[in-house]
Amino acid sequence: MMMNRMKKYLSLLLALVLLTTSSLAMLPGIALAEEEEEEKVYPDELRVGHPTITKGDFFTEMFGNDTADIDVRALIHGYNLVNWDQNQGVYIIDETVVTEVQVVDDEVGNRTYYMALAEDLYYSDGTPITAWDYAFSMLLMMAPEIEEIGGKIYRAEHILGYKEYINKEFPSLTGLEVISDHQLAITLDHEFLPYFFETGLLLCVPYPIYVIAPGCKVYDDGFGCYIGNEDQSIEEPIFTAELLRKTILDPDTGYNSHPSVSSGPYVLVDYDYETAHFVRNEYFKGAWVNNTLIENEGHNSMDAEDPDVNGHMTEERIVIPTIEKISFTVADNDTMLEDFQNGKFHLVNKVVYGPTILELMQSQEETGLQFENYPRIGLAFFTFTYDWPTVHEKEVRQAMAWCMDRHQLTEDYCSGFGLVVDGYYGIEQWEYLLVTHQIDFPINFLDDEEHDDEDYTRFRNRYVRTDEEYDQAVAAWEMLSLDNLVDYNVYDMENDPERTTKIGIDKAKALLNSAKWTLNRNGEPYQEGVDDVRCKMIDGELVALDLTMMYPEGNHIVDTLQENFIDNLNEVGIQLTLVPTPMEDLLKSYYRETERTTDLIYLATNFHVIVDPSITYSTDKTANHLIWNNTYSDDEDLYWRAVNMRKTEPGDIFDYVTKWISFQERYNEVLPTIPLYSNIYFDFWIPELQNYYITAHVTWSQAILDSYFGEAPEEPEEEEDDEEDDDDDFFFDD
Repeated sequence: MMMNRMKKYLSLLLALVLLTTSSLAMLPGIALAEEEEEEKVYPDELRVGHPTITKGDFFTEMFGNDTADIDVRALIHGYNLVNWDQNQGVYIIDETVVTEVQVVDDEVGNRTYYMALAEDLYYSDGTPITAWDYAFSMLLMMAPEIEEIGGKIYRAEHILGYKEYINKEFPSLTGLEVISDHQLAITLDHEFLPYFFETGLLLCVPYPIYVIAPGCKVYDDGFGCYIGNEDQSIEEPIFTAELLRKTILDPDTGYNSHPSVSSGPYVLVDYDYETAHFVRNEYFKGAWVNNTLIENEGHNSMDAEDPDVNGHMTEERIVIPTIEKISFTVADNDTMLEDFQNGKFHLVNKVVYGPTILELMQSQEETGLQFENYPRIGLAFFTFTYDWPTVHEKEVRQAMAWCMDRHQLTEDYCSGFGLVVDGYYGIEQWEYLLVTHQIDFPINFLDDEEHDDEDYTRFRNRYVRTDEEYDQAVAAWEMLSLDNLVDYNVYDMENDPERTTKIGIDKAKALLNSAKWTLNRNGEPYQEGVDDVRCKMIDGELVALDLTMMYPEGNHIVDTLQENFIDNLNEVGIQLTLVPTPMEDLLKSYYRETERTTDLIYLATNFHVIVDPSITYSTDKTANHLIWNNTYSDDEDLYWRAVNMRKTEPGDIFDYVTKWISFQERYNEVLPTIPLYSNIYFDFWIPELQNYYITAHVTWSQAILDSYFGEAPEEPEEEEDDEEDDDDDFFFDD
């Protein structure tokens, strides 16, 4: 609902860089390509790089959720029941998969989605995809057997009968029904509703039961679905943890890292835990693209729903990829330009490190590299091992935040292509864009009597009839802000931009004193300038603020941490030792697949399009909630504010954003993680790759479906102006 616009963050710096690119001298070691008279030969494989290595979790997020793995999943798994409409910011039914849908509420408020599925869906081996495949996917992801082999099971509390099914109180999942091979019904439990992103609760892609659980079958005996033996004469259940450990986790053949049969536009054919190779799926019918482009005229706004009333222009089409082969591997920031020159990469996605971005941009005249930039829907942060006594108290976490020059750290690492954030958000999240007035408020005029009904008028923030009502709605939106968030920083950047006084040091000392971190290693009173670290007696044990932080091995964040964080910590009596760790091991530690060994971890995240912090910061110790809480935070207020945000009527954007701000304020106070920055991503690609528009898609693996190798189409000649431009004028692209 807000994506079709040029990104405006840090636009002045970016425009200056763009302006000067064409006049830069040739970099050493770069040779201009000689013109060839013979016919141009294009690559037979698209080589894609990513700064983060793949971990091999290509199945689901149940075994990890590295951003590179997420992109691979979008490449090989398709036919989701719902699709993200990037312009409206909502989930909608995917019409290539669901040909008809009917929504029915029963007398107590349970809501059933009856869906008719397309009959021309196939896996990559030609096997038809039916409603039974979707039922298997849902049952598999919530199966206790997945948890037994180390996975994080899907908490489908929104599906009617989930608790009874998962606790083995009832043999089938009553809220999941297969009516026929191409008819599926999902019933949402009224106790879970309302849910702001309700349609997103139907997210599901099909997985082949004959590959993942051979010998098993999904049944529906009229009381919901369950998994049983295909051969019912066999009494012992075949669907076991032992079976799934082999079929999913085997390092050479398991579906998690080597999915041989899939439903997306591409099929994985080879993976060595560093580089993955894909070929086009010949059975893929195409991806549905539904872009609702909104004309903001008068009072019409981004969330308008009626194409007749609010001026929608809708583009619908089916996209079938043309590039036959793709490879995907890690890209090194320090050698990225060289790797482009020697043909190792044709496209690199999500470049973050500022010096590398500048180097690639400055080479554009010689290399012809193309690029687009787009703000991140996520952030970088320091996350705590919250349940450790060293960092369990919010005073310690706040003190550490006051010791960091987050602004300088962001500048050093992102080179101007990042923005300090004070909460659990990214600079491209629509909630943030609304609150900071970067997109129009969702207020729409009702022009005809047809819409004079409850569905249109109950959300007064969205629908108005008079100018007076419009002004009142605007005033209400303008009252919302993030002004109450604390800008933790060792310097007062607003009043002391020259960084003359470290006000954060005194704030940190006061916090540590108030929390009784007033002893030294010998249990005697801590003396500033004499003792190296503060200590405290906790449960009869002397605990020292001698901390460790894991960070990705080779990451350049280490270049700025000493001066802008560690030295300041030392001043207040906290020591911090950095522990470089291979990315794969760091992620295993973060997801608690291995024992935590450090007090902090530095990493970054990209949010799902649905951000539900009630999962991330759950304090519920039942029903496998805590396994999704990677910080193990225990703040009840934070959790319930997240739940309150989730339980908002779909469409009531004002109420949702109001609750979102409340959640951010509590997060900013208790700091389960220290937010650092949200940055501008850059994608770079060779000039022979045409029609690659990353800003119109969620991931590169979606954007690439429209792309091809070839010459750029000729642009029409522009008419010359009668008057010459003044050489002293500067023009900045917005």
